[in-house]
Amino acid sequence: MREPPGIGFTPGRMDTLKLLIHLPNFIKLYTRLWSDKRVSGVARTVLVVGLIYVIVPIDALSDFLLPLGLADDLAVAVAALWGFVKLCPRRVVQEHVEIIDQGG
Repeated sequence: MREPPGIGFTPGRMDTLKLLIHLPNFIKLYTRLWSDKRVSGVARTVLVVGLIYVIVPIDALSDFLLPLGLADDLAVAVAALWGFVKLCPRRVVQEHVEIIDQGG
């Protein structure tokens, strides 16, 4: 798989340091995608439901069962974030990534 220009990492091979370095860009990407009218309501719903699951104290595994309680929240959050981007039109995501790479 060819690495998308400007992203600076290959999906599935990101270490923690690269994630932290790119975190501001991820936040920009998600906020830009959220406000883009070309993104469907289904994509937004996946993100909202996933984040509500993480925030609401009642979930499948209690947070008192450390580390399993936190692991399920993390897994749901990652799945919601990943699903949101995957449900967005590819050309829209690429457009926003290019704008962010150019300093926008």
